Amino acid sequence: MTSGAPDVRTAQGLVRGTVHHGVPAYLGIPYAAPPFGDLRMQPPAPAPAWDGVRDATAYGPTVPKGDYPPQYQPLLPEPVIPGEDCLNLNVWTPDPAAAGLPVFVWIHGGSFMNGSGAVGAYRGSGFARDGVVCVTINYRLQAEGFLHTEDGTSNIGLLDQIAALQWVQQNITAFGGDPAKVTVGGESAGAMSVTTLLSMPQSRGLFRAAITQSGAAAHTMSPETATKVTALLAEQLGVPPTRAAIAAQPPERVYEAAEKLTNEVQIAPDPGKWGELALSLLPFMPTVDGTVLAQPPLESLAAGAGSDVALLTGSNAEESRLFLVAPGVIGLIDEPTAIAGASAYGVDGAAARATYAAAGESPGDVLAAVVTDWFFTVPAVRVAEARSGAGRTWMYRFDHRSTAMGGLMGAAHVVEIPFVFDTLDTPDAAAILGDNAPQSLADTVHAAWVRFITDADPGWAPYEPDSRTTQVFGTDGVSSQQLPDADRLALWEGIR
Repeated sequence: MTSGAPDVRTAQGLVRGTVHHGVPAYLGIPYAAPPFGDLRMQPPAPAPAWDGVRDATAYGPTVPKGDYPPQYQPLLPEPVIPGEDCLNLNVWTPDPAAAGLPVFVWIHGGSFMNGSGAVGAYRGSGFARDGVVCVTINYRLQAEGFLHTEDGTSNIGLLDQIAALQWVQQNITAFGGDPAKVTVGGESAGAMSVTTLLSMPQSRGLFRAAITQSGAAAHTMSPETATKVTALLAEQLGVPPTRAAIAAQPPERVYEAAEKLTNEVQIAPDPGKWGELALSLLPFMPTVDGTVLAQPPLESLAAGAGSDVALLTGSNAEESRLFLVAPGVIGLIDEPTAIAGASAYGVDGAAARATYAAAGESPGDVLAAVVTDWFFTVPAVRVAEARSGAGRTWMYRFDHRSTAMGGLMGAAHVVEIPFVFDTLDTPDAAAILGDNAPQSLADTVHAAWVRFITDADPGWAPYEPDSRTTQVFGTDGVSSQQLPDADRLALWEGIR
């Protein structure tokens, strides 16, 4: 990075940026007050103003969080930057003196436990190079952002995301962007967040289009389940299950306790103890609390919420291979385990084994495909179906197979991200993609995202119940298909 970007005046004060991979960038700008002290585990408060010029030449602090489990750390580099001003965002722009540019706001993934806007693969310079103002944000995670307590406070992380989008509405003109041309996007937990925001009245007017990559409307929990998680967290901490008692603990102690709970539910998902979380494996995620989130997002979408917002949604062909290949267990799954595992997700295990046989020769391959559809593919299709006839919805699938881990990774979770951002040159990308990731595919995928952000139309036919058009991005090219693997998805009718 070198200096050279002009100073920009925001509502809070002047910021001095840098030139980052050839474009002006303004990094680590606060959009809300530091969430500590009396503001700990409370809704976001406005960012205070400052005098003089604030340095915005490096990424700002990340929110309190731990690291990924050891098996994922080499694949998913996790920046940790200390400091309290962690509710910040980053802006890359073609030209801060421009006007009317489209805007892309990115909400990162990480199972609501990890991640930040400072992840290398999310670098926004490729979008800025192609005429889009790109914004990446931090938001509170784990119990800091998604603790549900009986005082009526929930979904703080969602409120952070709304606060960041409000900051964009107030300030993006100063960076050359048009607040009427905002697209919000995200992957995994970020995509689950975007779909949830799409269903919420509080987000109306904050974006005209949305992109959800590998995450949809199925991933929220009931207040009863969220209360159970809070009780288990408080038990780990040895304090009462109240917001005040938990917030009085050091952040490091809270996120370590949250990680223990997450590891337990993922390693030993006992339905008797964990209920619905035994399948989702996400003890911290949005809660249908009746206030911030009035009802399950899919119900709201089916009733017309967000129908004025264009949506691009989809998933990767082999999402769940990440979760079986990285720990080294995909080859240890035998036939009875694959059938029992499929049955646990609600389908007939033997029927699934027969239908999914083309997914691979091993039982582990089949189970990975079943979990992929339950967790990612089917929820995206259900969102598209809920919006049929009302909203403009486009569907995609990403089929390029990573060569990482001896080629076992395949078209797994997060593999599409460096192609979307055109950041194949980052170390993050090399870790998850392996060698020789095709730049030609990055050119094609990135261009489709740029077109959607610019025109609210990615350039292929929208998804409708009769045509079910899906744009498939593969190593050897792009094709429009009628809902790939429809025979597999038919198994989930009435189940998922």
